[in-house]
Amino acid sequence: MALITGLHHVTAVTGDAQENIDFYTGVLGLRLIKKTINFDVSDVYHFYFGDEFGTPGTIMTTFPYGKGLASGRHGKGMLNTTAFSVSMDALDYWLERLDQFNIPYKQPQQRFSDEVFIYLEDFDGLGLELVFNVKDDRVGYGNGYVPVDFAIKGFHHVELWVDAYEKTAALLTTQMDHQLIAESSDRFRYGTEDKPGKYVDLFCTPNVLKGLAGRGTIHHVAFATPDKQSQLQLIDNLKAYGMQLTEVRDRKYFSSIYFKEPGGVLFEIATSGPGFDVDEELASLGEDLMLPEQFEEKREHLIDVLSKITYPTEKFR
Repeated sequence: MALITGLHHVTAVTGDAQENIDFYTGVLGLRLIKKTINFDVSDVYHFYFGDEFGTPGTIMTTFPYGKGLASGRHGKGMLNTTAFSVSMDALDYWLERLDQFNIPYKQPQQRFSDEVFIYLEDFDGLGLELVFNVKDDRVGYGNGYVPVDFAIKGFHHVELWVDAYEKTAALLTTQMDHQLIAESSDRFRYGTEDKPGKYVDLFCTPNVLKGLAGRGTIHHVAFATPDKQSQLQLIDNLKAYGMQLTEVRDRKYFSSIYFKEPGGVLFEIATSGPGFDVDEELASLGEDLMLPEQFEEKREHLIDVLSKITYPTEKFR
């Protein structure tokens, strides 16, 4: 059994909470599957966006610290581009949709032999791509904003900017069940399978400045492991490999460990369960503020200090 099955989620440091809701549910058409708090900084929201079920490999999450947070800088040692997967025949639809909502983007480009991508940024400057391809058999979330046939299916890949790729590649291939899928002069794609949602691209940028954390940057990328047993096996393997790991942390919807990969990006290993319906019915995911037990006594205070948001935002239909 593979210990790593692909991507689980990507977590970003962002600014305004309402702008997060507007962009990821309104413009991109993802589902708000959980509205909770940052377990480590409780007066900051933690939003989870994904498909209908919050399936691992579809989940973009944000910590909206407010517009007063200084912007970060894309650069070496960071995950700088999070790519979403869509059908190849959705290209014209997305060009028109981005134009409709005045979202700047770069003109479509081809990568490798079988994908076309558009680069864009969210309202905080977070680097994103829409990757149009024929390999993805997942079904996107049909929320009435974006037709199901054109909807985002989940992640395509994440792009790490590295000084040199060899040490990160060795970690991925020897400890994390990845293999080399494709390469170009400066890009090396690894994956647990040759399918969207399973890829990590190592992009060699030796002449680029080191990235700086802040608004509009990625905090960490999480990889999916089947269960707590496989997570414990990974802990043993990674410690033996020389990685410095955190303790296992209970995130209510999954359990997690964290460590820095050789290039400096924070990696998480998250269990695929118990899932996002442990405290809400599937039909009403994301509607109420959900708190872990240790914060329930602070509920009234948190409701008072957390910014008020409107969801859904009808202007993006």
